Amino acid sequence: MKAAKVFKKLSGGVVQCQACSWYCRIAPGNLGVCATRLNKNGRLYSLVYGQIVGPALDPVEKKPLYHFLPGSNLLSFGTVGCNFACTFCQNWEQSQGNKTGLKINTTKITPEELVDLALSQHASGIAYTYNEPAIFVEFAHDTAVLAKKKGLKNVYVSNGFESVETFNYLKPYLDAINIDLKSFSAKFYQTICKAKIEPVKANIKRFFQSGIATEITTLIIPNHNDSVKELTQIAKFLYQISPDIPWHLSAFHPDYKMTDIPVTPHSTLIKACQIGKKSGLHYIYIGNVFDPKHSSTICPHCQILLISRSHYVGQIENLNTKTGRCSNCGYKIYGVWH
Repeated sequence: MKAAKVFKKLSGGVVQCQACSWYCRIAPGNLGVCATRLNKNGRLYSLVYGQIVGPALDPVEKKPLYHFLPGSNLLSFGTVGCNFACTFCQNWEQSQGNKTGLKINTTKITPEELVDLALSQHASGIAYTYNEPAIFVEFAHDTAVLAKKKGLKNVYVSNGFESVETFNYLKPYLDAINIDLKSFSAKFYQTICKAKIEPVKANIKRFFQSGIATEITTLIIPNHNDSVKELTQIAKFLYQISPDIPWHLSAFHPDYKMTDIPVTPHSTLIKACQIGKKSGLHYIYIGNVFDPKHSSTICPHCQILLISRSHYVGQIENLNTKTGRCSNCGYKIYGVWH
């Protein structure tokens, strides 16, 4: 166990965890929603500090981040546990196993060792991923501080349920984030994710407006969040924040408690892509299927190919990475390129 920092003490030995937007009030001897944060004698402790799943060297495109240092690699890791309980989770053993007693092998590591490992593997940065990083916020913070000092980038892959306190704690050290916007329905979040949508929407605005490179992913699940109405709502919501926010449309594959749902038809992904374009979004991508055309970056102004992608490999074609502008027409492209 490691003493937590993102919490406050309440009366009667109760603590309020402030790692995420649940703001769990935890009585002595009890755990928060994520089952990784324990109140012991009126003090909050993290049960997963330095106990990681991974690490692995992944292409940045796999996060997915398509507008952040294309072609680079990130040392990626997570822990066990999650503050959501999505019935379609494709990492469910890792995210939900600690709630049911399932044994997951972890590696014990310090922030210093993790940063040194990233440097030894010539990674451009560290990705906090595989499960929700807000639940191991103290370990993420300590690692990110050291990584920043060593010239490494810090990248989050998140469900977007961070608290304001966690956002402020990490903001100086975080360079990029991909946030899942799983639906635009409060009912979907309540019944399928056991969560709430409003904090996610607020965090998408918060991260983007802070200057942290922000991209959004929606897993398209047949007959659950694939209607024209809902996809249009998501696209318009993102457009109102900025037409530059990249939107990733991922194909669903049956897993966990939703093995009876079919794979997302490619035609549905194309439909969603067209909805995004009609709504005014500049950068829309299809993922979890092989589709080089819809995973490549096109200049919104002159329509020339800027970055080609295949199998999570990005290749610069007509983008000036020093200026971040289209080499053909000079249009400024959203992202971090060098």
